[in-house]
Parts: sequence; structure tokens; C-alpha cells
Amino acid sequence: MRTPEKAVSDRDGRGLVELARSRDIDDRQRLLLSIVALCEASPPESGAAPVLSDVFLTLARQAERDVRKILSQRLSQVDWAPPALINMLALDEIEIAAPILAASPLLQDADLIRVLVEATLEHQIAVARRPYLSGVVADAIIERGDAVTMTALASNRTALITDTSMGRLVDQSRRIAGLRAPLSRHPRLSEAQAQQLYQWVGQALRQSIGERFRIDDQLLDAAIQQAADDASRTAGAAGWRAMSAQGRRTEQDDRPEMERRLVDKLKTSGQLRPGLLVRALREERLSLFEEALAALGGFPISAIRAAVRAPTAEALYLACVAVGVDRAVFASLLTEVRKLTGGLPTEARWSASAMHPQAAARAFRQMMETPSNV
Repeated sequence: MRTPEKAVSDRDGRGLVELARSRDIDDRQRLLLSIVALCEASPPESGAAPVLSDVFLTLARQAERDVRKILSQRLSQVDWAPPALINMLALDEIEIAAPILAASPLLQDADLIRVLVEATLEHQIAVARRPYLSGVVADAIIERGDAVTMTALASNRTALITDTSMGRLVDQSRRIAGLRAPLSRHPRLSEAQAQQLYQWVGQALRQSIGERFRIDDQLLDAAIQQAADDASRTAGAAGWRAMSAQGRRTEQDDRPEMERRLVDKLKTSGQLRPGLLVRALREERLSLFEEALAALGGFPISAIRAAVRAPTAEALYLACVAVGVDRAVFASLLTEVRKLTGGLPTEARWSASAMHPQAAARAFRQMMETPSNV
């Protein structure tokens, strides 16, 4: 059997007619590649004619895998090929589809979205890596929410990702650690998004982000400290008025109100981030942790306090995941909480499972509506 690479280069009419009349599979494959060679030598000015398109499709469907692979490579960058043939090759097995998905100028947004819906994960990744991918297709990838495909998209520096979509990817990086590194290097990452990403990346990426956007490694600490000072002054003035009317109060009595004011101020200024939870526990400020967690998740403070002192850590886990705390981080966070509560939440027959933040928020609210289940 002759290999496809040895297809005839005979371009006279009689040679092609003889191949067309033959029912031998080798001859049909040679005919297909010979027609491609003819079109390469003299590309159709307005695309392949309908008859020629039918011939291409008929022969391609009958061609063996190796021939379809060569056909895909030969047609991956031409603008004269039949769109139907290009779409057929795009949905073929990934080794055949890859050149088409990467470069064919004939694939439209609707065609690429169809691949996202109908083809394998490998096809979806190839689409996400396509140079200069449109914003429409990028949005479709983000909407599907697949971690691997979104990570491939985040690594595509030429993709036309809008500011809104980039924000969605940064938000997704709370739960998908693989997104963080490519996002930190993406040219479309804004400074505001970089500051958000900065809160939940490791030290190496913090340094990279800091060098790129000139973000001080102590930026969050400074913002929190400034807000704390402002809140303390406000609380202090209120405290003096209260002392004259009600007598002396201890600093410990004023602490919960000060923490609440601090959290309110951070939230109003857009500085409230999950990173404050860890900082609060390290500074042994349990009430600040509780107020921040309640504000970040939109939960009643009473529910958070009940979760912190529950017989199991499940409710606290759900609340933390709901605001973007990674499952891997929760274990160390729980250790810090127990140091401040005398061992609560206690150990129980329960294990942390991966959850989407929205699902965790719903589960937390449902659980706290039935205190006996906590």
C-alpha cells in the first residue's frame, strides 16, 4: 500500500479522471491530496466551488486517519477550503483537529463554541489556546467553568479577554490554584485585579505581582492598620462620651464595637479581603475574625459566632469556603481559631470536601437555620 505522502503530483485532467473512476481506496486518497495540491498551486479566488466542496467532503469522509491528518495540516491556514470540511476536521480526533483549531481562519466563533460543547476536553483546551481568541469564545469558556480549560485560557496571552471576564477569572482563582500563576503574568490583568489576586497567592507570586505592579508586600497590612487607627479614633471618641454618661468601660468591653467599625470601614473602602481573616487570627483578634467573616459572606454575626463555637467544624468550613478560603488553608485557620476558643469547634466525624463558594454559602445558611444539625 502506498503512503499518503507519496500522492501523485500529476495535474493533467486525464490523471485525475482515472483516479476518480477508480474504487480503490489508495486511488481515492491520492485523488484527494492531488486536488489539494491543485488548489494550493492555484487557490480559488472566492473559496471552493460547491461542486468542489462536495468532492472534498466525500473523499475526506472515506479517507484513512493518516490522510485526514495530512489534510488537516495542509488546510490549517488556507482561506479557500470548504468551511464544512474545516468544521468536520475540527471535530475529528484531537491529533487531526489540533492544526485546524489552532490556526484555521475559516473557523467562526459559533464553530469554536460548538467544539466546546460537543468535543473532548483536549479539543476544548486547544480552543482555549487558539491565538487571538475572541472575547465571545473566552466568555463561553469561563461560563462553562471547567478548571483545566480556564487555566489554558489564562495562559493564552493573546486571547481578547475583557476586563469583566478577567475579573471573573481572578475570582475563580480563589478555588482554582492553577489559575493564579498564568493570571499573574497575563498582560490584560489590571492593577486592581492584581491587588485582589495578591491576597491568595504564595510568596513567589506575590513577589512577581509586586514587581510588575509595584505593589508593596505590606500593602494590605498598611491599609488595615490605617483603617484600624481611624476606627479606633472614632470608637475612642464614642467611648469618652459613654464614660461620662455610663461610667468607666474596659478596653475589652469596647473591642467588639471597634472591630465592627473597622470591618465596616474596610468594606466601604473596598479593602475587605479574605486575607484579613488570617491576619486577625494571627493577632489573636477573634471578634475581628468573626465580624470580617460575617461581612465577607453576608452572614448574620450570630450565625458565625455559633459556627465558631459549634461541636463540629463543618459550619465554619462552609462559611470560610463561601468567602474564598481554600480548603488547604482552612486546616491552619481552624488551628488558630481553636487556640482562641479553648478548642472549639471540636473534633467530630466530619471531613472537608471540595465545594463551590455559592454552594457552600447555601449549605451554611441551611445548616444555621437548623442549629441542632451544627
